[in-house]
Amino acid sequence: MSSILTNNIESMRALLAQVQTLDAKVQLAADALADALVNGHKLLACGNGGSAADAAHLTTEFVCRFDQDRRPYPAIALTTHGGDLTAIGNDYDFHDLFARQVQAFGNQGDVLCAFTTSGQSENVRRALIAAKERQMRSIAFLGKDGGRCLGLADIDLLVKSQTTARIQEMHKLLLHTVCEIVESRLLQAG
Repeated sequence: MSSILTNNIESMRALLAQVQTLDAKVQLAADALADALVNGHKLLACGNGGSAADAAHLTTEFVCRFDQDRRPYPAIALTTHGGDLTAIGNDYDFHDLFARQVQAFGNQGDVLCAFTTSGQSENVRRALIAAKERQMRSIAFLGKDGGRCLGLADIDLLVKSQTTARIQEMHKLLLHTVCEIVESRLLQAG
């Protein structure tokens, strides 16, 4: 067992060095999100499976708080509305789950954060396209080679790994870093 832990730690060390090169993009992502929230816009977030959990985690950090007491900000996880998800999946198509909600809730000036460890999630790809059509900013947390979602967002945070668990761990680090930067801006704004 300890050899598995040791291998995972070594894998993480290598990925941490790679993720550190995303510093400028993380700052751009945080700036985009902070600017939107400070100016009365909202955050929408989506993903499937573990990425759905990451999307919900991210939005909770703004509706509640990340670290400091402050006022709540509007953030919606498009993964948590059971009625919407099942109706869209049943009446339209699973691939439209998030795009249809972006069309319903997204406005110019809002931000979409999309998570996909493979970069191949069709419903995430369509959400990114819908966000662009609504003149929203978008941030994609991607894995592997970025897949079909690479280049669709304004800002791609790509974790180049073939291991889903390691990608998710790095996405968590990136989303917490974005939250920390954004929260400091929100506290300054009052």
